[in-house]
Amino acid sequence: MTLGLALLVVLLVAAVAAAIGYRRAAALRVARVGGSRLNSLPIYHGFYAALWVALPALLLLAAWAPMQSRLVDQAVLSSPEGRALPDSSIQRESILGEAQDIASGKIESGFNPQSTVLAPQFKEAGSKFATIGGAFALLVALVGGAFAVSRIKFEFRARAGVERWVMLLLMAASTVAILTTLGIVLSLLFESIRFFKLVNPAEFLFGTTWSPQMAMRADQAGSSGEFGSIPLFWGTAFIGAIIAMIVAIPLGLMCAIFLTQYAPARVRAWLKPILEILAGVPTVVYGYFAALTVAPMVRDFGVAIGVTSASSESALAAGLVMGIMIIPFVSSMADDSIAAVPLALRNGSLALGATKSETIKKVILPAALPGVVGGVLLAVSRAIGETMIVVMAAGLSANMTANPFQAVTTVTVQIVQLLTGDQEFDSAKTLAAFALGLALFVITLILNLVALTVVRRYREAYE
Repeated sequence: MTLGLALLVVLLVAAVAAAIGYRRAAALRVARVGGSRLNSLPIYHGFYAALWVALPALLLLAAWAPMQSRLVDQAVLSSPEGRALPDSSIQRESILGEAQDIASGKIESGFNPQSTVLAPQFKEAGSKFATIGGAFALLVALVGGAFAVSRIKFEFRARAGVERWVMLLLMAASTVAILTTLGIVLSLLFESIRFFKLVNPAEFLFGTTWSPQMAMRADQAGSSGEFGSIPLFWGTAFIGAIIAMIVAIPLGLMCAIFLTQYAPARVRAWLKPILEILAGVPTVVYGYFAALTVAPMVRDFGVAIGVTSASSESALAAGLVMGIMIIPFVSSMADDSIAAVPLALRNGSLALGATKSETIKKVILPAALPGVVGGVLLAVSRAIGETMIVVMAAGLSANMTANPFQAVTTVTVQIVQLLTGDQEFDSAKTLAAFALGLALFVITLILNLVALTVVRRYREAYE
């Protein structure tokens, strides 16, 4: 028995328990012994029985799956064939990985003969522990079903029991989001602490030279590396918070004004979905567009106006395309904020003799400003986390320059560079990626908090 088969069996038992619970409750409802009435509808009794069968058994299967993997590895390593594996951890992991792939049918044979020998061991141990886990889950399902069916009586409040189960599921779903965020923060924090034990935090936060390439030998030049992050954060702000916003804010705001105030309903029905298609385009497509179309045009324009240092990879090319990419974010938030302004304000302004443009500038936009500002800040958070466009159009050079025609890099690009390929997580070069990630996480968190604060503080409540 596999865990997948055990899952199907549990669901089948849950369906059977639901049917039994429903029929038993329906029979009690018809009988009305002594004039008693069934407290809950039969369907709630069926759901109650199904939940008691499915949820405990599914939780057991979810907990058993990672345990089974460890138990299988231990069983294989304790076998004579497993004890004959080489002492090198890299070779051992390679052989075990090949053996697992052979056992699962992904490959027919491996490069190492030992993997072929270990494959039957993996298959046998996997089947054994999967059967044990499936049997336990089935036993728990049967016990839960018997318990739930035994509680079906006139006075039993099955509806309240179902609602408690649903509440627990909702609480578990919300807890997953919290735990995921906590896990992200802790994983970044612990590795960043290891990095700051190797590199002075002041050097990282205030240094102006980024050269994390560690030398192979201590006597080589630059063997210690330089980890000043200021050029990376400047490049991130220059591309994502300056150039991209110069493009996205005016265009996004004007799109929102046109769609809400000037465009007929038929035109809006066509233009708004077309505009929002930009948000669904993969960022790698924007990267190709930036590298193949926009970047050469920007370089030629720079040469034409006399900028001799114009590069084929530039901050301007990446910023322009990034600004186009986040137009839907700004436009959508501004659209919703403008649409939320009461019609009475607009009609009152027009009734006093103001033109439509004056009404938009002096009444509608000020009333919608908190939502617009919140949308802009959220768009900035989206822009500074972008990677593909910068990789393909802005280059990898950590330059502190205000010249938009020169190549710069961002925090996300350097994280990709540092973690590309096989890396050992014990050097400052690799651990620097986690420090950069933590700093970027804090920056985006602050931007989101500022956006929420602006919206809550300056939001107007209209009747």
